[in-house]
Formats: sequence, structure tokens, C-alpha cells
Amino acid sequence: MTTDSTTLSWVKSSYSNNGGSCVEWAPRSAATTGTVPIRDSKDPHGPALIVPAHAFTSFVAGIKAGKFGTD
Repeated sequence: MTTDSTTLSWVKSSYSNNGGSCVEWAPRSAATTGTVPIRDSKDPHGPALIVPAHAFTSFVAGIKAGKFGTD
């Protein structure tokens, strides 16, 4: 599946910091496609990873629960 990343409304993750670890996602895509595009905000014209909405929800829940290290 391909997504035209130029037409999406991108949001920077609140977990991103100014140290170069910035992630953006396009939340509105989930309602229409059932998928969530994710990209590196430093490379907005680069590729986007497209994941199923349910997988993205589980990933965010894991982050909030502290299941992933910060190293």
C-alpha cells in the first residue's frame, strides 16, 4: 500500500525531543484507511512506515506503560 505523504496531516509525537529523535504520525489516516503512517520528522520527504491502526494503538499503549527502554 502506498500513501501520498504530502496530502496527510502530520503530527509530531509528544514523546519526541529536540535531540534528533523525532517521529511524526498521521492520525486521521486511521479512520479512512485503517492504517497509521509514521515517519522521521527530519526527513519529511522520505519514506513513511504504514502500520495497522490496532498495532499502532498497542505500540503507544506499550510506550505509555514503560515497556520500552529509553537507551
